[in-house]
Amino acid sequence: MDALPFLEMLAGLLQESGLEAILIGNAAAALQGAPVTTIDIDFLFRQTPRNMKKLKAVAKALDAVILRPYYPASGLFRLSRDEDGMQVDFMTAIDGVKSFEALRARSRAVELGGGKLWVADLSAVIDSKRAAARPQDKAVLSILEKTLDEARHPKGTTRRPKERK
Repeated sequence: MDALPFLEMLAGLLQESGLEAILIGNAAAALQGAPVTTIDIDFLFRQTPRNMKKLKAVAKALDAVILRPYYPASGLFRLSRDEDGMQVDFMTAIDGVKSFEALRARSRAVELGGGKLWVADLSAVIDSKRAAARPQDKAVLSILEKTLDEARHPKGTTRRPKERK
């Protein structure tokens, strides 16, 4: 399944509703060229009364409901649609990130389908996965690190050796 059309639709809905959210996890990594797959679409957002109204508007536009799973007991809001099993998670905190503002500073806006989607920088995704230290996060770390290294040092460029102290 190609997630790009769905991400394009989400970008438009987030922009239309005014809900500021940052795409995180493997979906963010994949948009930056990492050869990973995922069925998870995860966002970080600020839980404020105003943003909760915006999140409800996004859920309504998707014909979805907002669920509050008890695992783990955290600030997780899952948009779920029974007809096709769609799930999109909006979280108020993630491992390795001090605040929404801190992650926003390490994110960039990506144009998708006429909408703008904020995407966490690959180095921020790596930091978060390293901090979470779950088996599924550890499993992709070397792939993400290699992708980041290749982006920083494209083929044909020479790397400067690290200075010894």
